[in-house]
Amino acid sequence: MPQPIDRLLLPDAVAAEGGDAIARADSVGALRPAGREAAQDWSRVAAFAATQGLRLDLSVTPRQFAGGFGNLNYLLRLAEGWAVLRRPPGGPIPAGGNDMAREHKVLSRLWRAYPLAPRGLAYCADPAVIGAPFQINEHRAGIAVRDSVPDAIVAAAGSAAAAGARLGGVLVPLAAALHGVDPAQVGLADLGRPTGFLRRTAEGWAKRCAAAWDGNPPPLLDEIIAWLLARTPPDGAACLIHNDFKLDNLLIDPATLAPTAVLDWDMATLGDPLYDLAVTLSYWTEAGDPPVMHALRQMPTAGPGFPRRADALQAYARATGRDLAGFAFHRALALVRLAGVFKQLHRRWSSGGSDEARLAGFGAVAEGLLEMAHAVTMGRAD
Repeated sequence: MPQPIDRLLLPDAVAAEGGDAIARADSVGALRPAGREAAQDWSRVAAFAATQGLRLDLSVTPRQFAGGFGNLNYLLRLAEGWAVLRRPPGGPIPAGGNDMAREHKVLSRLWRAYPLAPRGLAYCADPAVIGAPFQINEHRAGIAVRDSVPDAIVAAAGSAAAAGARLGGVLVPLAAALHGVDPAQVGLADLGRPTGFLRRTAEGWAKRCAAAWDGNPPPLLDEIIAWLLARTPPDGAACLIHNDFKLDNLLIDPATLAPTAVLDWDMATLGDPLYDLAVTLSYWTEAGDPPVMHALRQMPTAGPGFPRRADALQAYARATGRDLAGFAFHRALALVRLAGVFKQLHRRWSSGGSDEARLAGFGAVAEGLLEMAHAVTMGRAD
């Protein structure tokens, strides 16, 4: 039976955060500096929240989180406790991306079987309220790990190598646990279309890449897509997949190093679990990788203590018993996807939809990722 919202958020969650989540988030650089945030009409958000039985406390100014290239996230103080508002970014939105309705559907149900999924509290489909659909979710305290391991985590682990081993060992078990959830038991059996998932994904990213390159994609992309379509595995048993399972979508308790939440579920669906794993490994840089992998700056896995991609792959096989034959297909497809994502982000910047200066170099990263995918298809890279 669902927990009432007041029991979910008060008093335990607020007490565990020391009652001041904004000050704590500010202290570790998790929030954008005040005045450099994408403004929202908080009075209209408050009016909507009231229709959902939530009371937005505007005596505490909502603050925007600093991380991420896509959805905009804000830390809110409700009368019931701390929460997070998520909405899509400005600029063109790729087909199927930044889907607030899908994410709310997942988060309003999945927490019952997968406790690291924050509970979805409310969803607004009306773009007239703040210019786009948005959702309000339970807030979880913790530190996100991006391109470097935070000092607090190194200190708690005792050394950089110990921290790397701990962080590198947590993603695969969490992904395996998600893939073991029965979608029907949490009301998500209709989340996606698992039949033909891999072929549809390959064809879909071919189209998205073509659009991201303004209809003039590199010839290398056609060669990779042809290779993928000629080797698409038959449908296997589908499961719930996250579609972007990486360290900065995981929150870590800096004291205990235990995971507290898995975030960013707007692309979750029913599909092939090995593709979900391949997406994780597409961000998994190793010390000897080509420069483009280091330019990603998505996970600090080239640092001390982190396992190699091959080790993570075998750990998943041991945890799930799944056959990894033909994994090169999933690996190449995930790299094409990542190339498309980086090119889409570059296009958003070049079209004026984002003022993030770091997006300016993402076009070159996208080109390099296609070269990495091609190397995988030729057997020259893992």
